[in-house]
Amino acid sequence: MKSVTFRQIRVFTEVARQLSFSRAAEALHLTPPAVTMQVKELEGHVGLPLFERQGRQIQLTMAGEYFLVYAKRLLSTLKDAENVMNRFKRVETGVLTIGLISTAGYFLPQLLARFQAEHEGVEVRLDVTRDLTKLIDRLHSNEIDLAVMGRPPKEYALRSEPFAGHPMVFVCPPGHPLLGVGHPPLDALVHYPLVARELGSEVRHTLDNYLREHRLAPRIAMEIPSNETVKASVMAGLGIGFLSLHAVAAELRTGQLHLVDFEGTPIVRTWNLVHQASKVLSPAAEAFRYLLLEHGEDLIAEQSKQPNLLYQAPV
Repeated sequence: MKSVTFRQIRVFTEVARQLSFSRAAEALHLTPPAVTMQVKELEGHVGLPLFERQGRQIQLTMAGEYFLVYAKRLLSTLKDAENVMNRFKRVETGVLTIGLISTAGYFLPQLLARFQAEHEGVEVRLDVTRDLTKLIDRLHSNEIDLAVMGRPPKEYALRSEPFAGHPMVFVCPPGHPLLGVGHPPLDALVHYPLVARELGSEVRHTLDNYLREHRLAPRIAMEIPSNETVKASVMAGLGIGFLSLHAVAAELRTGQLHLVDFEGTPIVRTWNLVHQASKVLSPAAEAFRYLLLEHGEDLIAEQSKQPNLLYQAPV
């Protein structure tokens, strides 16, 4: 295996991630035959097949699964070395990969546009997922440099820095009976169905804690793993929704949705910038970290055109 190249390893890990030679070729800006050739050469050096091919479908062999673990470690170590060398050179070029939970997609692209305008030599890529476990796995494998999420699980060796408040609110469609009450009593929740995000999401975790604290058990009519579908369901009159304020800011401005001002709302959590505790950040990653920690909250509040009070992170 002395003749294995990092190029072959990069191609292999991308094919393993995509489970498709054509999609890997597109992601790597190569032709499918070039990707196929790199994988065949790698398999020749290893002396074992790394993929099983059944028509157009491929999957990792057992040897491929084991090799993938070490391939990711090699690429992670190489990336750390590159970051350290760039810190010595104070270079702000290359690729910066930001992972994020999907709800952060309502504000993060605008912040990235601001960052790129100030750091033209940096190519920024987004890796969006609804699955917190996948996001943390990508942090550990060094596939992403930084991640934007709520509070990460405590059992992982991660550095987490809050940069903005994350308000969550109850919403209803225009003309809903609760809008005529002013500050409706909390027990009014039990008289209306709720449209909620799926179990495991941060928004759903916050909702469940709120209901538990106030000893309420309203009927959850729908569990939906999509902010857009939750909003559409609420606008259609299927129930009261509970969502991130970032996700409903546009609909609140246009009057398609209205806030339901229950006691203790908005419920404010925090947005956090997260990376491996042991990771040496590249100059580009440090620059993005500075932007978020110093200006993130103000930029988000300005962008959303909501009262700044709603965006203040809890002390």
